[in-house]
Parts: sequence; structure tokens; C-alpha cells
Amino acid sequence: MIKVNLLPFRAARKKENIRRQVSIFFLSIIFVSLFMYYYNISLNNKIDACSIKIENIKNEVAKYNKITKEVADIKNRLDVLNKKTGVIKNLELNRKEPVLLLDTMTFMVIPKQMWFTNLEAKEEVVTIKGFALDNKTVADFMTRIEDSKLFDSVNLMTLKQEKYNEHTNLKGFVISCNKMPRDNAATDKANK
Repeated sequence: MIKVNLLPFRAARKKENIRRQVSIFFLSIIFVSLFMYYYNISLNNKIDACSIKIENIKNEVAKYNKITKEVADIKNRLDVLNKKTGVIKNLELNRKEPVLLLDTMTFMVIPKQMWFTNLEAKEEVVTIKGFALDNKTVADFMTRIEDSKLFDSVNLMTLKQEKYNEHTNLKGFVISCNKMPRDNAATDKANK
């Protein structure tokens, strides 16, 4: 029988398998390295793009913050201007108020039967002090005030007999009333 020595062939094949495995290993490492390098470059490009977007957005935010500050400044100046205008309008309305009050009271006085000694208007309350010939005159005067719709809460504070001179006794009175709010008074006066 013939004996064939197969050991060198097996050894050669084993060497060939080892060489193939080593080359596959190194090729795998090269491919993984190339893939990692490409992936790294891709991520860096995305990071750069996102950084540019963030920078652009920060610039826009800064621009809009500047515009917002300008708008807030304009609103503040407008509010101050509106307040000043309101004060001027209020002063203009209040400037005519004493004259209108005196004018109104002249039409409500009952001629030759009563007269005022003091007329005081503080904010919304008007206090009238005076003399009348009798109680009916004071009552008629209070009715006229109520009917004018320029005042509400007409109250007789005091009514007492006072000596004017040796032969004449008069009724001293103090009446307090509240002015109607300006809008209602203006509307009622316009309706008359």
C-alpha cells in the first residue's frame, strides 16, 4: 500500500486559512475605520451646520430683542403722553366747572325769597349755606336741585331760625348734595 504524506498540504492549507483570516480582519478594520472616518466627517458637517443655524438664530433674536426694546420704549412714551393728555383734558374740564356750578345755581335759586352765604364744592360734594324766608322756599329749592339731574343725594343738613335784624327772622340752612358723574351730567344736560 502506498503511503502519501498529506501533512505539508494540510499545513499549507492551514497557513492559507490563517492568511485569509488575517487579511479579512485587516480589511474589516480598514472598512470600519473608513466608515468611522466618514461618519465623523458627516457628524462634524451637521454640527457645523447646526452651529451656523444657532448663530443666525442668535443674531435674529438679538435683532428682535432690539426691536422689542424700541417698541416697549415707544409704548412707555405713548403711555406718558396719554397720561399727560388726560391730565390736560381733566384740567380743561375742571377749569369750567366752577363757572358751570354757579350758573346752574343761579337758575335754581328762588328769587327774592332766598340767597346764598356760602357755596363750596369739594371734589364731588357741594355744600350750600344760605338764608330763606320760610321752610317752603328751602323745600322748593331742594326739589329744584333734585329735578336738575345734575346732583343726587340732596340732604338738608341743618335748618334753623336765625335773627337777621330786630324785626326779621330768617331760616338759615345748610344743604349738601353730590354731583352726578361727569358723563351722566353731560348726557342729561345735552338731553334738556
